[in-house]
Amino acid sequence: MAQGGKRVRKAWRVMSLAAVTGMLAAVTACGSGGGDAPANSLVLYNGQHEQTTQALVNAFEKQTGITVTIRSDDEDVLAEQIMQEGSKSPADVFYTENSPALMKLAGQHLLAPVAAAALAAVPSSVSSPDKNWVGVSARVSALVYNTTDLKASQLPSSVMDLANPKWAGKLGIAPGETDFQPIITSIADTYGSAAALSWLKAVKANAGSHDYPDNETLTAEVNSGQVEIGLINHYYWYRLRAQLGASAMHSALRFFAAGDAGYVLDVSGAAILASSTHQAAAQKFLAFLVSAAGQRIIAQTDSFEYPLRPGVAANPQLPPLSSLHPDPADTIARLGDGSQALSLLQQAQLG
Repeated sequence: MAQGGKRVRKAWRVMSLAAVTGMLAAVTACGSGGGDAPANSLVLYNGQHEQTTQALVNAFEKQTGITVTIRSDDEDVLAEQIMQEGSKSPADVFYTENSPALMKLAGQHLLAPVAAAALAAVPSSVSSPDKNWVGVSARVSALVYNTTDLKASQLPSSVMDLANPKWAGKLGIAPGETDFQPIITSIADTYGSAAALSWLKAVKANAGSHDYPDNETLTAEVNSGQVEIGLINHYYWYRLRAQLGASAMHSALRFFAAGDAGYVLDVSGAAILASSTHQAAAQKFLAFLVSAAGQRIIAQTDSFEYPLRPGVAANPQLPPLSSLHPDPADTIARLGDGSQALSLLQQAQLG
């Protein structure tokens, strides 16, 4: 896929965290990262899609002369790794797809304050309430559906309707995706944990064997007619269309009713580790991510995410962010650190 790095990172799950940490420790001992790295370099732990991150890093290196070493994996794996590494982490910057991983590290006091100028480049509502990470881009949750099997008028208006038995055998899910967690948190905060757990169990039953490892696979399976409907973030569909071409698309996106608990704005963000010995270079990197140049890269590549800096237009293929109506109650603080969602997933035997 055009953004296949995420699927590559899934393969790392078969390796124990101890093994991954051990390898990184060995690399660090050789002087290629963290405190042993040259002053004019950074180590970036990357939970974002790899090709988007590489485009940003290439432009940053060209502009500043600072070398960035990228280590990519799923954001939940990297967050856990940072907590294990503590003050000895070789990472300088952590870049994620979703805010809960950053909030988790913030709760462990592992992040450094972000410079005021970088925070001021984007609305305060999309960055850390404690000013220790900055929002970079955003995505919105949506339904993807097969247009041969379903009409838009047949689709549910609320995420809660996916628990209806009418969707048995027709629904696909990717519960291992960190993108799924904010939706669960939103449902739990709106309807209560018991209702969220019941919803998860019903969704699991409806999905049956249509339980996929990632949203790329889920989106492709809906498009090919292997399953009729799925719950994703919008950009996976646009990326698939960019890869296959419009004539090969047999699916479309549909947003839930305005303010629905399943209609969530997810924020991708970046933070500097408090343990980093390259604080000045790291601050420059965060400033670049939210600069006009960095935000245009996000808008102009096949990221299909929404830039957050005012005045930088999104990819024209996307509906304007101002035209979307996600649940306004889903603030960064409300979505939290993901622990509630993970607990519910485990109870539903989906995690």
